Amino acid sequence: MPDAETFRCIKCRSTVDTLAFGTTQRNHCNRCLWSRHVDNFPGDRKAACGGPMEPLAVFVAPDGEWMLIHRCKSCGVLHENRIAGDDNLMILMAIAARPLANPPVPLEYLP
Repeated sequence: MPDAETFRCIKCRSTVDTLAFGTTQRNHCNRCLWSRHVDNFPGDRKAACGGPMEPLAVFVAPDGEWMLIHRCKSCGVLHENRIAGDDNLMILMAIAARPLANPPVPLEYLP
């Protein structure tokens, strides 16, 4: 039964622990990395949308921390989220590698 320290993933339906190493306002699933549009600003839990948020990209912040970019499938808003210590590393790496698997120009044009 979900409580204040857990939530059910909107995508894979796993029960997710909100208390994980590396984050204080977790709202994404550590298994599939999907989220729910619950925040207007990190941790405020004031967004009225509630739509599913797809993990689109990974970037590295200036301090070296990895961040996820999510896009809401309902309203289109983009949000960045800190990764947590128990996030699925294989999915994170797959998201990070997407641009390499599908470059913006044909490879034959590269010198």
